[in-house]
Amino acid sequence: MPVTFTNRHGGVSQGVYSSLNLGDHVGDDGAVVLRNREVVSAIHGPMQFMNQVHGNRIAIIEEITDEAPTADALVTGIPGITLAVMVADCIPLLLTSKEVVAAVHVGRRGLVNSVAIKTIELMREMGAQDISATIGPAICGRCYEVSAEIHQEVISLFPSADSRTNSGSFALDLPKALLAVLHDAGIAVDISHGACTVEDADLFSYRRDGITGRQAGLVRL
Repeated sequence: MPVTFTNRHGGVSQGVYSSLNLGDHVGDDGAVVLRNREVVSAIHGPMQFMNQVHGNRIAIIEEITDEAPTADALVTGIPGITLAVMVADCIPLLLTSKEVVAAVHVGRRGLVNSVAIKTIELMREMGAQDISATIGPAICGRCYEVSAEIHQEVISLFPSADSRTNSGSFALDLPKALLAVLHDAGIAVDISHGACTVEDADLFSYRRDGITGRQAGLVRL
């Protein structure tokens, strides 16, 4: 901490959710998910989750609430609150500064609707000076196969997202595109955590497994 990423190990979930599933919306037993969250909270402090909907709404968190706000980014300027973004292929983006931190859910739609930049702008409005970014594990450009229509839609806005699968079909490299967006915004980016969720068996992947759990990116002041 201040930033960390969980994987699928160290919890109590069973079967396809084995074992540290933090998602309470994917069909796993709710009591078991709560125990998993308690395992992580014991290490990283009280956590605020959100109800992620692939939008660009940002919730400012002033205290931990059981009622997860519907948002795709959480921001706080209060020390001791751990913000959580759940993923199983989308990008967990963690933004840090001395004054404000944020956890952002960036999938294809989040890239297009500029959720990352909107969050950075809000952090600056809240007094953040020197913002840094950490991109966590997400589906890579080889594995994120898409239709020709979706490929064209995205690369017309973000040319660096252009990619192909190993078989040569259309694909999108969302981490590469997000990296370009952040660099253009003058943000220093750490990509050392950027394993591919599909290729790494230690991580949950919706694209690979269908029914599966969620890992999280965590950040706090």
